[in-house]
Amino acid sequence: MNFSLYKQMMKVNLKGMLNYAIGSAFYMILMVWVYPSIEKSAKTMNDIFKVMPAGMLRAFGFESGFGSFESYISGEYYGVILTIILTIFCVMLPTQLIAKLVDQGSMAYLLSTPTTRGKIAFTQATVFFTGILLIMIITTLSGFIGYGLFIKDEHAFHALKFIQINIGAFLLFFAVGGISFLISSLANDEKKALGISGIIAFGFFSLDMLGKISDKIDWLRNITIYSLFRPSDIVTGKADLIQTSIILSLIGIVTIGIGILIFRKRDLPL
Repeated sequence: MNFSLYKQMMKVNLKGMLNYAIGSAFYMILMVWVYPSIEKSAKTMNDIFKVMPAGMLRAFGFESGFGSFESYISGEYYGVILTIILTIFCVMLPTQLIAKLVDQGSMAYLLSTPTTRGKIAFTQATVFFTGILLIMIITTLSGFIGYGLFIKDEHAFHALKFIQINIGAFLLFFAVGGISFLISSLANDEKKALGISGIIAFGFFSLDMLGKISDKIDWLRNITIYSLFRPSDIVTGKADLIQTSIILSLIGIVTIGIGILIFRKRDLPL
């Protein structure tokens, strides 16, 4: 890895990373802040959920109802809001780190320095990894801080489950970002890389949502990696955390690894 390039790229992209992290933390604390009010009507809400279509509940992560803080936050925040925020981030940043530099001609300048293509690509991948890790650490900490500020001590808080949800989210978006990084490594045009990555990422997200809504098309979830992150199953203890963690980790590592290898060998525009 080229540490000088890493520091420079972090300096360039840190503001954007922090914007996503602060936005995520803001929504998290907002969700925690309103939880005590919602909890008072939890029984009514759960009764309403009983008469709602099961597919609709699955689509928005409310299968486990509002029985606990983790059940609430897994549906209200991790089910949709965080997924959209981090999908955008995982499409944007890898594209900016590779395809944008190639498109603008900045990559030619980097390659003129005494460093290898492999080191440059690995450094850029490390910048992405740092970004997604930073966002998830701040998101996790904001959940603990919000809970301490707005929720009374007598409420049970299963910290381990909350941490497991965040680890699952981190690994999912490490994999999504890996796919975007691979596409960016193949592209010479920033807009094309951004468009293809966006179509794949949000296509996967849409297929997962559609598969949740109806049992008749549940098979759609078998072709999307978003189905590997099931926060409500983590809350209820139904999730196979080890298996899904391994699969998502491998997807991220393999796609980034292939992206680095391709970038090392392919022709770049002058």
